[in-house]
Amino acid sequence: MHATTILMVRKGGKVVIGGDGQVSLGQTIVKGNARKVRRLAKGAVIGGFAGATADAFTLFERLEAKLDQYPGQLTRACVELTKDWRTDRYLRRLEAMMLVADKDVSLLLSGAGDVLEPEGGVMAIGSGGNYALAAARALEDGEHDAEAIVRRALGIAAEICVYTNGNLVIEQLEISAS
Repeated sequence: MHATTILMVRKGGKVVIGGDGQVSLGQTIVKGNARKVRRLAKGAVIGGFAGATADAFTLFERLEAKLDQYPGQLTRACVELTKDWRTDRYLRRLEAMMLVADKDVSLLLSGAGDVLEPEGGVMAIGSGGNYALAAARALEDGEHDAEAIVRRALGIAAEICVYTNGNLVIEQLEISAS
């Protein structure tokens, strides 16, 4: 199973992560309303995943444990998670990527050991990620707020990518002014 689009935009006092709901097995859509974006750490962190569903749930659980271990330190929790992800024999086989954010930082996590902060306020993953990223970058300088950018950019990705649908889940947090 694969295919999804997850987009994160940080703009105007908000950080928003949105994702589509499509799950595909080969050329067949097996589910159209999967929830790939969720809240963690009692609502202080939002995250979205692309990749194998069971692998992503495992990673969310591990990240939640790291956030309990390092409360209020998203970057540290993510670095510790990716260290485990790279070195643990079981975790090393997990195939997923994650976008996570709190009020201070936005990060991309991968099994290759990446903990990346976007240069701008926009980052995307998944099979439709590049379409959503391009659309969001084109919209970010305009008058739209972060949520409107995420909704429109994911809509554009759904029109182009056959592995992305328009059934969106959006989560947002208020952030420090930037």
